[in-house]
Amino acid sequence: MKLAVLGAGAWGTALAASWAPHHAVTLWGRNAAELDAMRGEHLNARYLPDCPLPDSLRFSADLHTAVEHVDLVIVAVPSSGLRATLAALAPRPALPPLLWVCKGFEPGSRKLPHQLVAELLPAHSQTGVLSGPSFAQEVAQGYPTALTLASHDTHLAHHLAEALSGHRLRIYAHDDVIGVEVGGALKNVMAIAAGICDGLRFGHNARAALITRGLAEMTRLGVKLGGHFETFMGLSGLGDLILTTTGDLSRNRQVGLRLARGQALEAILAELGHVAEGVTTAREVAALAGEAGVEMPITRAVCQILFEGLPAAQAVDGLLNREIKAEF
Repeated sequence: MKLAVLGAGAWGTALAASWAPHHAVTLWGRNAAELDAMRGEHLNARYLPDCPLPDSLRFSADLHTAVEHVDLVIVAVPSSGLRATLAALAPRPALPPLLWVCKGFEPGSRKLPHQLVAELLPAHSQTGVLSGPSFAQEVAQGYPTALTLASHDTHLAHHLAEALSGHRLRIYAHDDVIGVEVGGALKNVMAIAAGICDGLRFGHNARAALITRGLAEMTRLGVKLGGHFETFMGLSGLGDLILTTTGDLSRNRQVGLRLARGQALEAILAELGHVAEGVTTAREVAALAGEAGVEMPITRAVCQILFEGLPAAQAVDGLLNREIKAEF
């Protein structure tokens, strides 16, 4: 297949590198100088400095050249950049099937990616989301990984899952687009909470409790928004949640760890140098939960720490001293 991967950050580069040995892949990015350096060095020095890129991987700073005559477009920009990227694709008279891999809600509108696709590409039905437990660095290095590809077009989901799977990358087809998107977005908020918990040295018991109750929050909101309960027990729900709450390669977990040490949020984000989707997602999810009447105390506590200056230890005490209720 001929693939265009839009977004030369860590995740877009990792996917492009993973597929390049088996497909004709072009990686698009906005910064022509960075792409030239990647082409010359076979390395994304900014995001994946320890992961050499395949010689067959091609690069383009021109969006329309990148997507010309391809069989599939994979949008790998952050959630905040999805609208602009889709708008740039919209004038094209015909588009091939399109997947997105961003995990979050659009800041301000609180729209999920599939809602933005429906708004900006209303005539395009061959679309889907690729998500699941995956660190970009491990995918780029060829470590075994399993993902979920969900589409309202079940034939497309099965076709692309088979075509994009490889020896070390296994992809499962699914039809619950909303559930997969919500799981991918909310696990980032829970990863911040888990980082705070571990940064305060509250121990393994506390982390296990937080992950379990975090999954309950994710599921409550996801089902309310139209997702399937079972989806949150799978790769894009529980699987991604476990990875990002326990793995130190998680940028969102790193945010939580540093918040627990008393660092300011602005300094943390500047030091990371990568997008931590959970920071913007937390605010959107808290507002959305309020509108939907869904109780999400962990998400609320994360927002209080991030945006209201509440000390992390005080927020955790508040969670532990909530009214005792039935588990289910």
